[in-house]
Amino acid sequence: MKVAVIGATGTIGQAVSTLLENEGHEVIKSSRNNEPKINIDRPGSIDEFYDQIDNVDAVICAAGIANFGALQELTDQQIQRGIQSKLMGQVNLVRKGIEHLNEGGVFILTSGMLASKPWPKTSAVAMVNAGLEGFTRAAALDLPDNKRICIVSPPLISETAKKMGRDSDPWPDADKVAQTYLSTLNSDANGEVIYVPGYEY
Repeated sequence: MKVAVIGATGTIGQAVSTLLENEGHEVIKSSRNNEPKINIDRPGSIDEFYDQIDNVDAVICAAGIANFGALQELTDQQIQRGIQSKLMGQVNLVRKGIEHLNEGGVFILTSGMLASKPWPKTSAVAMVNAGLEGFTRAAALDLPDNKRICIVSPPLISETAKKMGRDSDPWPDADKVAQTYLSTLNSDANGEVIYVPGYEY
């Protein structure tokens, strides 16, 4: 398959790209920093990205930013950042990509465990993740030509836990999480939230 991976320089995106290449797929690795560049915060950048590539069989997004912080401390700008970046960035990636996705192709988005199992100081992130999951369920009802959409909801990954100063032992590494994106790509699932095996919540 020809697969576009958005956020390919991030921890999960790198692992997904490497796994797909090892499986023999043609991978277009895109981010803000490598060609073909894309900044999902900007709708115009999404248009430019799709104009640069021919049609693809799958679009996988592991990009987008949302802010952590106590509810009473979050600023308007911090809340809006998550909405514009991780939420609307992925929504627009789908909206603008429908005509660039081959018949039977699939969009695979990324949410996260905080949508259903929030921690303190995660309200802005949980809001965005839950919104993406609702969007995925509904968008699946509208896609034409046997096109699909799913969303992977990974837990905290061990690499990120280490950077946060948390115990990394309870969490899967990016390579394990990447396997879930691969299995979703190869499945017939549509409109579903997909969890990493062993980390359902």
